Amino acid sequence: MTDDFVPAVSPDLPSKRWRAILAALKRLPQGALSRGFGRLADTPLPGPMRKTVLSSFARAVGIEISEAERPLEEYASLNEFFVRRLKPGARPWLAPANAAGSPVDGVVGQLGHIQRGTLLQAKGRYYSAAALLADEQEAMRYDGGSFLTLYLSPRHYHRIHAPCGGAIPKAVHLPGALLPVNAPSVAHVPDLFARNERLLCYIDGALGRVAVVAVGAYNVGRISAAFDPEWQDPPTNQRRAVNDTHEYQPAKPIQAGEEIMAFHLGSTVVLLFEPRTKLSAQLQPGAEIRLGSLIAS
Repeated sequence: MTDDFVPAVSPDLPSKRWRAILAALKRLPQGALSRGFGRLADTPLPGPMRKTVLSSFARAVGIEISEAERPLEEYASLNEFFVRRLKPGARPWLAPANAAGSPVDGVVGQLGHIQRGTLLQAKGRYYSAAALLADEQEAMRYDGGSFLTLYLSPRHYHRIHAPCGGAIPKAVHLPGALLPVNAPSVAHVPDLFARNERLLCYIDGALGRVAVVAVGAYNVGRISAAFDPEWQDPPTNQRRAVNDTHEYQPAKPIQAGEEIMAFHLGSTVVLLFEPRTKLSAQLQPGAEIRLGSLIAS
């Protein structure tokens, strides 16, 4: 690959408080802490307590309970509620055929062109597509293309859907850190998305090959994959310590809007598109985005 394109722009720094928190987290056993929180989130809730506990959690983080597929009493644990499905029809797929829709509910982070294999993380911070994908050959196809980063806060719906139709030829799990992916972390931690644990898949279709990268974070020790039984929702926060690549022959067919992954707690999705695909002009950093809304064509 060519050398990374890194303009000389000084990054914005978060507050001293957040810099101290991030420095402390780097020294702590992030995996063990996240697994511990995951076990707590998986603890069964007694039936009479479910509505009270889950409604309190929903109010605290801003979850819209009315969109949940089931009544609160039917969710046996906090994690089960966190990865709830939506009621049928709650998110109509608005993106037309041969276009891409948002794979998640979330907030638009950075977006733009991939220049010399480099993506913008935050003002003054860049990282490489090759590092994100851990594959220089795959990264080369996106040079001159576009990327889009979508952040999921605790209040968002946490299942990830196929942005377009096609087939999945390959999926990869990449172990890594579990640093937070909130705004202070994105602004301060170099190569954050390429440093954290990731589960990614490629979708071959009308838009060429689209890379869908689910980035783990602190307290997100699990990312399950609906398209592969080996990456289904595990019973505890189990982290894979080595790279794990699954190639599918034949490739797994997928429809636009079909569920492909789920975060067990919140994090970030990065999408990479080949040069012939253009991002929607309506996308703006900081804007709310809903599952199925048009993002690229």
